[in-house]
Amino acid sequence: MTSESTLSTFIASDGDNVVIQDWPLDRGVALRGVVIVVHGLGEHAGRYETVARALNEWGFAVRGYDQCGHGESGGARGSLPTDTRLLDDLADIVDSTRARLRSSTPLILLGHSMGGLVVARFVSLGVRAVDGVILSSPALNPGLGWFQKLLIAVLPKIAPNLCVGNGLNPQFISHDPAVVAAYKADPLVHDRISARLARFIATAGPQTVAMAGQWTVPTLLMYAGADRLLNPQGSRDFAAAASKHVVTAVCFEALYHEIFNELDPAPVFATLKAWLEQKF
Repeated sequence: MTSESTLSTFIASDGDNVVIQDWPLDRGVALRGVVIVVHGLGEHAGRYETVARALNEWGFAVRGYDQCGHGESGGARGSLPTDTRLLDDLADIVDSTRARLRSSTPLILLGHSMGGLVVARFVSLGVRAVDGVILSSPALNPGLGWFQKLLIAVLPKIAPNLCVGNGLNPQFISHDPAVVAAYKADPLVHDRISARLARFIATAGPQTVAMAGQWTVPTLLMYAGADRLLNPQGSRDFAAAASKHVVTAVCFEALYHEIFNELDPAPVFATLKAWLEQKF
């Protein structure tokens, strides 16, 4: 019988609730490691059920959490109270997870899209030590136009908490119509983004790519070559600058943004499984 996922909360530094979802291993299954899932812009941890169950099957317990301003966590939708809030929350999650584990148990971060950027920035700054990183279509290059760049340069100074539509077209998250329909119907999905959050995404991506040459944490970078929600060039630039002995980069040329939710995600899951078996 498959173990049910469980929900819990912790209180962030500003008093907001952060909701955590755990997918534990079935009783008697040996623990190979723990994977912390960091979701993308406008979505929530519950959308990673399929990914979590695959990881469970391979011996990895999974923790996900709804980032500030997302899902069932506190904060205005799409808001970012401080420049470092997303990194601070991840640090809290890593600390609380480490406290439960043996020191020898691997701790791995898996981030998708904006969550991939949060994970990559977190690791590049050395906020906490982790044993591995999985990046799924990370937002290392948001592909902003000149007008968007102008807004990001001005708005955070005068109205950092002003939230507007994030401009993401759900039609391009996946080629699977059922995935798109479920995304549109999900009451926990939103399309809001604040000026401060937009600035974080716009600046942290290039800053992280600039540090790729110093990357030391074993990393699997998987990205969509046909991504129409962000520019895959950011992933290409990161892969080109990073050591091939540290970063394994795989481009799925025909896929849209949500590579785990495509019509045929089998090659993506096979790549992930093979990397985990090699490294852990």
